[in-house]
Amino acid sequence: MPTHTMRAVRFHEHGGPEVLRYDEVPMPEPGPGEVLVRVHAVGVNPPDWYVRGGLNSMPGKPDAKLVLPAIPGTDVSGVVEAVAPDVDTFAVGDEVFGLLRFPGFDGGAYAEYVAAPASDLAHKPAGIDHVHAAGAPMAGLTAWQFLIEAGHDHPSPFQEARHQPTVLDADTKVLVNGAAGGVGHLALQLAKWKGAHVIAVASGAHEAFLSELGADRFIDYTKSRPEELVHDIDLVLDTVGGTGSARFLRTLKRGGAQFPVFLGDFDEAETAKLGVTVSSAQVRANGAQLAELGRLLDAGTVRVAIDSTFALADARAAHERAARGHIRGKIVLTVA
Repeated sequence: MPTHTMRAVRFHEHGGPEVLRYDEVPMPEPGPGEVLVRVHAVGVNPPDWYVRGGLNSMPGKPDAKLVLPAIPGTDVSGVVEAVAPDVDTFAVGDEVFGLLRFPGFDGGAYAEYVAAPASDLAHKPAGIDHVHAAGAPMAGLTAWQFLIEAGHDHPSPFQEARHQPTVLDADTKVLVNGAAGGVGHLALQLAKWKGAHVIAVASGAHEAFLSELGADRFIDYTKSRPEELVHDIDLVLDTVGGTGSARFLRTLKRGGAQFPVFLGDFDEAETAKLGVTVSSAQVRANGAQLAELGRLLDAGTVRVAIDSTFALADARAAHERAARGHIRGKIVLTVA
């Protein structure tokens, strides 16, 4: 059996990347419905730096409380080390990956071991390594729940209506803004899997990368304004968001939809006049959907691009990399 302590990255106070510390902490024990995972790789995601920087209330989870010191992280790939007596879906030695306890603050993934709800896990695709598997859960499930199937009945904290994905097929034109990022590059591939025509918007450095992933058209936003170049779009997936997001509404055909992954600023009167829908979802842990995505990863239909890897002890450097932006794919921490 492993020793009763392990190394983990924690922050004892909010702040920049420099508050991340590599500590010795007690080994977690799996509770009912959980397995203990020996972590091989950890995906780095925006909530990790939001929480480190001071986010202490979780949309959609009003009862979630952040307790310091905290171990950030939600995305893991690793090997099952121990299994609670009531778990029969995984066995010791199984390779697994998952998005843990999200939405919430208790993922605890930046660590050598993590206690994970079995329902949040799926068997790791045999055809990809732990680094690529760790890059998939949050970004992949975000793309899946926005584009393919929401997979739950929880109300979104961002809107009253339930999020309804647009049907994607050969007659659908999709624009992905921020197509080279974690969610964007996976969403592009899922839309192509469904047969859609995909226009990828990113900076010029990513053109070859996105063409290789299947983009039918590429627009360099540093040189052109996509909203002036394209129209009659069925769906805009905007992974960038922010105040400029509403400019994409004019690319849509009547009856089209825009899905902002990060909240934008929209005028209800304008969307009504244009005859379009703006809809958002909040990604939630879902082992069954991850298993479906895993089959696509195993087949090579969808692949995770890795921007960079850092040792777990160098989590600060990983967060500094994230802060510089222009990320291609995913940043991943590796655990020896």
